[in-house]
Amino acid sequence: MKHSDYMELAINMAKATQGQTSPNPAVGAVVVKDGAIAGIGAHLKAGEGHAEVHAIQAAGEKAAGADIYVTLEPCSHYGKTPPCAQLIISSGIKRVFVASTDPNPLVSGKGIEQLRNEGIEVHVGTCRDEALELNKHFFHFMRHQTPYVTLKSAVTLDGKTAASSGDSKWITSEESRLDVHFDRHRHDAILVGVNTIIRDNPHLTTRLPQGGKNPIRIILDTHLRTPLETHVVKNKESKTLIVTSTAVKDDKKIPFIEAGCEVISLPEEKIRLHSLLRELGRRSIQSLYVEGGSLVHGSFLKERAFQELIVYMAPKLVGGTKAFTSFGGSGFETIAEGMEMKINSVMSIGEDIKITAVPKNP
Repeated sequence: MKHSDYMELAINMAKATQGQTSPNPAVGAVVVKDGAIAGIGAHLKAGEGHAEVHAIQAAGEKAAGADIYVTLEPCSHYGKTPPCAQLIISSGIKRVFVASTDPNPLVSGKGIEQLRNEGIEVHVGTCRDEALELNKHFFHFMRHQTPYVTLKSAVTLDGKTAASSGDSKWITSEESRLDVHFDRHRHDAILVGVNTIIRDNPHLTTRLPQGGKNPIRIILDTHLRTPLETHVVKNKESKTLIVTSTAVKDDKKIPFIEAGCEVISLPEEKIRLHSLLRELGRRSIQSLYVEGGSLVHGSFLKERAFQELIVYMAPKLVGGTKAFTSFGGSGFETIAEGMEMKINSVMSIGEDIKITAVPKNP
């Protein structure tokens, strides 16, 4: 097997843990001795053993003189667990293959330096692009201290998200809706506007066959119009943050706080997304999944406040000039002002097509 084959195995193990390790990145590790896999491991949950720990423990005495393939630079500092770089040194491993360095300033380059100072051969960059994609939420957060924002939309072939009556159930197939729940599981938080709450009364939880992590629920509600009897207020399946403006008086917040919600009042008359993202960053929310309506999506587009767009396109036609589209609001006045996107992938899900795109000039 090639070096990339072992690293791809480590990456695939890490992929299986996406959504359950936050605020830590998803990491996989493989120990190889004399051309045979001696140990494998993945980081399963924040506060628990890192991938290198599990892989080296599985290898046991075979770790001495072996190679280890790790999707992210081994840590060199004491956090909730001891440093992995020191464990690699004490295990007798002779070569370390790292897919990507760690952007965390507590680690960045220091783990690799510590290994090399002990005479261990370190190679960096094997399957680097795949490793960066694996932890894109973590890398973005570490660099900007704001969450990685993914906009999600479900549309018909003619680009409609709802009929002129407002009816939108169901545009896409069951397979697409299940895929959305996998994405919810992989994100720290999910965001909608208050109109979605009033119109649909969603739970905004993750519903997968084997269960899943429920993201924090965030409601954009400038004037605090969220009904107290809605699911996001009444049920305790996940934490609910309601974001308002200075227009809301403190006494109006009391029933929501008593119901277990947290009301965040931004210091402005109108909610500005960049202010919100900075506030979410301060709360260590690394990834945000936006399932808003056309006005919410239009705001994220207007402020260029997102890193990824996912569109599920169903083979249906609705028509009508009054039917709803993905991005509302005032939009851009000219095509030249519009946001250029790069399509990263197109795939079939059930009868639908899933398109993933990112801004060309982020």
